[in-house]
Amino acid sequence: MKVAIYGQYYQNSTEPIIRDIFIFFNENKVEMVIEESFLAMLYEKKIVKREYNTFASHKELDSSFDMMISIGGDGTILRAATLVRDSGVPILGINAGRLGFLAMVQKENIEIFLQFVINKKYSISERTLLSLTCIPENPDIQDINFAMNEITVSRKDTTSMITIDTYLNDEFLNSYWADGLIIATPTGSTGYSLSCGGPILTPDVESLVITPIAPHNLNARPLVITDKTKIRLKVSGREEQYLVSLDSRITSIKNDTILIVSKTPFKINMVEIPEETFLKTLRNKLLWGEDKRN
Repeated sequence: MKVAIYGQYYQNSTEPIIRDIFIFFNENKVEMVIEESFLAMLYEKKIVKREYNTFASHKELDSSFDMMISIGGDGTILRAATLVRDSGVPILGINAGRLGFLAMVQKENIEIFLQFVINKKYSISERTLLSLTCIPENPDIQDINFAMNEITVSRKDTTSMITIDTYLNDEFLNSYWADGLIIATPTGSTGYSLSCGGPILTPDVESLVITPIAPHNLNARPLVITDKTKIRLKVSGREEQYLVSLDSRITSIKNDTILIVSKTPFKINMVEIPEETFLKTLRNKLLWGEDKRN
């Protein structure tokens, strides 16, 4: 078995997790290929000492890899997705962060769930991604022009709201007067969109969510649409630029630029362990059923 390892370091709390993973895979003779900058950090912290093969970009990940292990929180998985891209290599998230709906494997159960991986007792959850095209082109997002959670437009250098003219399949929907607008995938529905009042979608739903951020008109509500929809946005405001974010990546865009948002032709494969399903994670993270008054 061959796995790619990618991670982030969260002070001392991450060290035991990393050590447990490396010990388990070495004992089970799993070939590990470590992301270059992550391995350099492990050497610096003296968490590992022996030499490992490395990779530095998405071009080095191919079908010879059984999966990628992401060590960190949900943000780490989003960055791992930019390495995996359209290779089809599945991602297993091991949670070294806090809240987290994507990094399902908790540190207390690492060995148990990694044994499921060794025994190939897991399923694949396909996750929809969104792509962004700018007219005219923006060089900051030409290489990595996709998002796993959401694509967001928001005001930049002003406290004034922006206006977002929104079209669905070339039919006018609305001019949102707001702090911004979120277009979220089912995966991203438990993120920024949820905090702005958007609905939760299960990962297999073929839908997207359009969620306004602090809209001036209170009747501007989140909207669920089919993921086959082509979304066209045109933003205007008092400042010359506004912000566009693709997950954690952000850039400035000039007013009146046309943004085209649509589903990517490829998906990201997430490893789902039998004991850690999306619904179980949802109950645990949102503390459903914990209210003793029920």
